[in-house]
Amino acid sequence: MLDLAKIAGQIPGISQHLHKEAIASSKRLEYAQNLQRQAAKLQTELIQQQTDFRDRLLFAAATPIEPLDRCFEIPTAPYSHSVFATDGSQISPSHHEIAYCYLINIGQIMLHYGQSLHPLLDSLPEVFYKTEDLYISRQWGIRLEEWMGYRRTVAEAEMLAEMACNWVLPPGEHHHVPNLALVDGSLIYWFLDGLPGEARDKILPPILAACERLRETQIPLMGYVSASRSTEGLNFLRLHTCEHEQPNCVSHCGDLVEKYPCQKIDSLRDSTYWASRLQPGQRSPLYRSNLRILDLYEAAQRVYFCYVNVGAEVARIEVPAWVVEDQALFDQSLSIMLAQVQKGYGYPVALAEAHNQAVVRGSDRARFFGLLEQQLIKAGLRNVGTSYKEARKRGSIA
Repeated sequence: MLDLAKIAGQIPGISQHLHKEAIASSKRLEYAQNLQRQAAKLQTELIQQQTDFRDRLLFAAATPIEPLDRCFEIPTAPYSHSVFATDGSQISPSHHEIAYCYLINIGQIMLHYGQSLHPLLDSLPEVFYKTEDLYISRQWGIRLEEWMGYRRTVAEAEMLAEMACNWVLPPGEHHHVPNLALVDGSLIYWFLDGLPGEARDKILPPILAACERLRETQIPLMGYVSASRSTEGLNFLRLHTCEHEQPNCVSHCGDLVEKYPCQKIDSLRDSTYWASRLQPGQRSPLYRSNLRILDLYEAAQRVYFCYVNVGAEVARIEVPAWVVEDQALFDQSLSIMLAQVQKGYGYPVALAEAHNQAVVRGSDRARFFGLLEQQLIKAGLRNVGTSYKEARKRGSIA
């Protein structure tokens, strides 16, 4: 139990700290705005430097493919369109429970507008209990809870492709209505970069195969990143602030252990910068991400991103290269996304509903283990129940 009276004296210190941070952030923002205007005039030269010294840079910087000093209006969404989305949740394994297993639940959403069609709001749960499911990750030193998250990401991608492609291309029929497949979060699976190759090969290829299936069916894919902390876009400006004639980080700054000289706007996020530039319904220029994990993607699946003022926030929007290459399809996808945010009062309604379908609440967990307990007893197993520790935590005697 939290004693609020004992922490009340710490609150003024927090507010003073945040006030100082807000002043410092305002100064960094003003400097970044000036720096962006200067870099926009040298954009071609800076991109060439980035290309020439890509393997010598010690920071991840995205490449702008549109003028840095422009903001773009997003068109109105088509009257008739369909949106597909998935999201996942899970019950983590515990040695204190009735059985050592875990469950992944994937929420599936299909919404149709201007078509007089019923929506799909469903969830698909799967229980993992076999030895190969529970202990396969040990050989790579990966915790089971972490591995479970990777498996959930695969399931979300595969079920999204399965649902969307089966609808758009049913047997003997083809739907020509504009559509969009939405993902909650990034299309860049950067967290897989540090995994052993054998472990990564069990996660990334099926995700990319699902993305490729969407491309073949011409269903645009989009990742919606709320409250993005990325600095990829602003990192491009570090090429302009480099103190050396050539941005060869390895040669000039490779032995530095503290802050690099080019980090003039350190800790300022892309979303914070573009919040000062974009009006509601506008997007930033497009950037091509250069994160190392993308070297494992096919060219058509490499990720581009922009920032969009959706009204409630500035969100990072990611799309694969094949969508960017079709300007009409890209604009249409953005318009559908923005309409989703407006319908969802600040967050895409399809993603919110997918989360609601996927989430596993405390009561769901209790019913799941209750059902499992019944089946174990019916199978003739004895001493079925939670550990004494878990039982005591659930019922306090104080």
